[in-house]
Amino acid sequence: MNNSLSSYSDLNKAITNHNPFDRSLVVRSHDIWNQSFPDVTSINAHASDAVFQSIDQIRTGKRSVVGITIKAEKGLGKSHLMSRIRRHIQCEGDSFFVYMSEVDYSDLNKIHSKFLTTLTNSLKQIGNQGVMQWQELATILLNEVYKSNHTPQQLIKRFPGVLAQNPKIVDVLTANVLKLKPNIQNPYIIQAILWTLSSDKIAFAINWLSGRDLAQAQADAMGLPNTSSEDTESEALQTVCQILDLIGDYRTVVTCFDELDSVNCNKQGFTRSQVVAVFAKDLYSKIKRGVLILAMYDETWTQQVRVIPEAESVIDRIGEKKFDLRYLNSDDVVTLVSHWLKDFYDTNNLTPPHPVYPFDEVKLRELGKEKPIVRRVLQWCESNWNLPGDPPQPVDPLHKVKTAFNKELAALDNTIDNYFEESNLIAEAIRFGLLIIKGETVERVKIEDIEEVRVKSVDKGFLNFRIVGKEDGRIVKIVVAVIQESTTKFVSAALKRLIDYKTFDMTRGCLVRAKDVKSNTRGKEYLDKLLSKDLGGEFIKLNIEDVKPLLAILFVKQACLDYEVSLEEINQFISQNNIAKHNYIIREILSDPSGQIPSGLIDEERVTEPQPVLHKNTNEELDTMLDNLLLKLGL
Repeated sequence: MNNSLSSYSDLNKAITNHNPFDRSLVVRSHDIWNQSFPDVTSINAHASDAVFQSIDQIRTGKRSVVGITIKAEKGLGKSHLMSRIRRHIQCEGDSFFVYMSEVDYSDLNKIHSKFLTTLTNSLKQIGNQGVMQWQELATILLNEVYKSNHTPQQLIKRFPGVLAQNPKIVDVLTANVLKLKPNIQNPYIIQAILWTLSSDKIAFAINWLSGRDLAQAQADAMGLPNTSSEDTESEALQTVCQILDLIGDYRTVVTCFDELDSVNCNKQGFTRSQVVAVFAKDLYSKIKRGVLILAMYDETWTQQVRVIPEAESVIDRIGEKKFDLRYLNSDDVVTLVSHWLKDFYDTNNLTPPHPVYPFDEVKLRELGKEKPIVRRVLQWCESNWNLPGDPPQPVDPLHKVKTAFNKELAALDNTIDNYFEESNLIAEAIRFGLLIIKGETVERVKIEDIEEVRVKSVDKGFLNFRIVGKEDGRIVKIVVAVIQESTTKFVSAALKRLIDYKTFDMTRGCLVRAKDVKSNTRGKEYLDKLLSKDLGGEFIKLNIEDVKPLLAILFVKQACLDYEVSLEEINQFISQNNIAKHNYIIREILSDPSGQIPSGLIDEERVTEPQPVLHKNTNEELDTMLDNLLLKLGL
């Protein structure tokens, strides 16, 4: 920034061109991992400092596990606090960070499985060493076994070459790590973690760690068995505990459960906060080392958590330390606004006459006397962003929806891999889009209703919904199945039901999938029958770019209270921008079936053979380490 004050003409031009407060002020899960907002560390420092002190206590051996509950009303900065904790951990490098939020609680009856997915996705995030936390862990394990001190980048760079020369190297490395980790009940967890050092296999390894089955050829190539257990919840909890204990040998795991304020219940009638509180209590008792943080409204704590069965044992653990976030005062308001404006002026290489220009500090201090929440202050700034003396600009009533949608859509550029395997979530996004255009005619089909497919318990989990409509005067009933699962068994079971038009009351079956269906399987036989002239079914290729807008607007709908937009406004925005009506997937579902298998499908059975990689200027020390490693292994 310039040392001398900028001219008012330059300042006013920048102010006219851009409003730095004109953005979604809601902190979403992707914001936790990326510093999307200026952080005023003095605001609610008492809570974040307590977390950092707890991490230090664990690091120095004074404590092993600490439970913390953060209470605050909506907009007071709970998620801002989580983001601050995440950044501190990333800078310090002595802890791993796990974050669970709104999008992760989709099925409260499967909290163990959902948390396992959250854990694996969180460890995909970049840690202190510039690589995924999974890769940091794999490096720690190998360095300990071979008494070396190499960076993750070094191992990742050389891994393809070593693997090409020694295809069984991961098996041997796993066996050596297990000699130091005899308490690991499932040795394949170690195997999968080591595979994260391979750029070709990391996605498969993380999918396996999250509890998903792999295509059989990939599973065989990596030496990872697909699950045979019917009790997936019990198995998920065991995997969670083993991963956390493994990390606990080297790092403190800081786990944050955010956005717990919901009246959604599981089959037993327990709310989200109650289910998570009990789960966190169980984790507290099972893990070696960690900090557990729960964030919720005060009324959620009082009316839900404190009244659950055995509440005392739950509160003694997750609520051993409790902190209330504070409302802002006048100094906080001025500091908050000046931080945001500093980023704005620095970006434009400008120096304002005072830190809160074009605002009046007196007015900001008056606002602070009302003890506002952070979001209200920033909204005030957005509404009052104009040149001194100018009236406020009119606001488009759908502007908030547009801002929220663009934010979610941009976030999916980095997070889509977390959702692309989630068949039910993708189906929900497609269904939501169809509901918005109910009553309209698309591809000659007038959409009259979107129904649940009622099935017996043995048939649950395969068919997503039914579209009822009229095409050229005749009734059509299209049953849609989104199938992103990899195993032949599941795909065959789903397709078997998708061709049973009579039982499931349909005139057309529609498969939505990004992957191929393997030849010489029952599933392929069923698919051929689905696409035959007799059944006239459809196979639609699921493309990332086609599903992203549907997911983005679904996420806006799910967070509509946070975004402070109504369902009516969301529906209007979808209609005005043709997000659903012009969507490729939706139009293909409703159009005349082609009867063809789409091209460009993902072939998960194709296993690439590792090729030796020659690097210029190869690090001589690293080559020596790898040569010695191979000698030790007898390879």
